[in-house]
Amino acid sequence: MTNKPSRRISRRAFLRQSGALAGLSASLAVFPSWMPRLSFAPRYENPPGDVLVYIFLRGGADGLNMIVPHADADYYTARPQIAVPEAEVLDLDGFFGLHPALAPLLPIFQDGNMVAVHAVGNPNPTRSHFDAQHLVESGAQAKLDSGWVGRHLAALHPESDAPLRAVGWGISVQRALHGTKAIALQSIVDYHLQGRSEAAQAMLETLDALYTLDQYGLAEAAHATRDAVQVVQSVNVDAYPPQNSATYPEDDFGQALRQTAVLMRAEVGLEAACIDLGGWDTHENQGSVEGRQAQVMQQLAQGLAAFYTDLGPQVERVTVVVMSEFGRRVTENASGGTDHGHGNMMLVMGSELTARPVIAQWPTLTEEARDRGDLAITIDYRSVLSEILQHKLGATALERVFPDFAPQPVGLVAAR
Repeated sequence: MTNKPSRRISRRAFLRQSGALAGLSASLAVFPSWMPRLSFAPRYENPPGDVLVYIFLRGGADGLNMIVPHADADYYTARPQIAVPEAEVLDLDGFFGLHPALAPLLPIFQDGNMVAVHAVGNPNPTRSHFDAQHLVESGAQAKLDSGWVGRHLAALHPESDAPLRAVGWGISVQRALHGTKAIALQSIVDYHLQGRSEAAQAMLETLDALYTLDQYGLAEAAHATRDAVQVVQSVNVDAYPPQNSATYPEDDFGQALRQTAVLMRAEVGLEAACIDLGGWDTHENQGSVEGRQAQVMQQLAQGLAAFYTDLGPQVERVTVVVMSEFGRRVTENASGGTDHGHGNMMLVMGSELTARPVIAQWPTLTEEARDRGDLAITIDYRSVLSEILQHKLGATALERVFPDFAPQPVGLVAAR
């Protein structure tokens, strides 16, 4: 081990390549990884509750065309071009149904391991993507430096020494993870280092050099990142083929889910993984059964279905939460799309969920019932998350996770 900066990768180049310039100070680690070679990682203590997989649909997903209120006549009146025809809807409970592009999720609903929550969202009225995402990931009505997942982990098990306790799949750590030690991994298998052992060694030498840079606030981040990198190196992804004949899509989303399953099986102490899926800002040419939104819905459904199949009985160890920053307007626009709205839906996948496929205090879609033209919110998203944290993830300090908020019962988790 050396304290001299590597000549192959300078400190400035390291920060630029890894995206760490912003992320290191905010969340302690941003680091791309490479092809691991060894067989097994060190074992760490499993989380006290489920592993949380938090999937954020960035861009404002149109929940009305995902979990379709096909028995509400005003849905079809408001959307003459883009509504999903009732004959094409995959019915869930006689009132709500799935968009046909989400067909891979139907068996999971039928197994009782997936529930949708509708007319849910953030009561803040903003329609700004940036502001809404910041608020939702903060878990508060004011913009905080920390995120709700980060605060949960900090309150739940602050003494954990697992280097991969929290992972953000991307080039930087998602805001929801801020407030705990987390690392961003674009891909365990391959990023820009392309599996080259000499490049990997050069990066580790650069991390060693950063240990001495306390005046820049980088030393702690360097320690955390190096620990995580060493664990990642020792996890042989190829030794963990998907189980139960699961086939993951080759896109970034599918591979992030696959590698999350790998980390769970490797028992590296993973407690939370955040995954982004973009492409939901459908102002024009949104489509009905087919089109832009159907394509990204199919991407979501195929990835989740593969993850569910791969996990098999281990689904009892994981809770998946899918949400977006806000929904879309009830009425379609002149461009065959939908503009920024308010109320939306959430998806929750895991075990011990309510027997109902859809939870909703449905406000109806009449013009009088709409909130400034939007689906009205009748359930605060923090109540949904609070129930998951308390009953599935072992949280005991919800007031620290969601400050100045009193959660209301949702009925998401089955009574024990």
